[in-house]
Amino acid sequence: MAHKKKRSLQAIEDFYYQQGLRGGALRKATQNDKEYLAILQARRRKLTRSAVVKPADKKKYILSTDTDLEILNIIYELEKKKLSEQDKILMNLVRSQLEHDWRVPLLALLSQLLKKYKK
Repeated sequence: MAHKKKRSLQAIEDFYYQQGLRGGALRKATQNDKEYLAILQARRRKLTRSAVVKPADKKKYILSTDTDLEILNIIYELEKKKLSEQDKILMNLVRSQLEHDWRVPLLALLSQLLKKYKK
């Protein structure tokens, strides 16, 4: 009997994305995918042993790689500083890239920017 190759979180997400799922539908599909959840839980256990992540951020963000945690820890450090308004906007954009469906906030920001320069 052949051993089934384990897919990555990204490969599983890409599969559902290619099926046309976006936003809440994409999140729901991945949250109901046993393979996705098993991989995600294993990675979260491994990653969160070494880093302190706020409970709200654990729910909101995927945090499936060491790089995701590194990004979040830098965000936490920067949030303790007095940031300019532009830097706060940049921080929100960076945070959005950790979200399950990062395209939605990115599209909203780009639409806002386009609207600003259409005037």
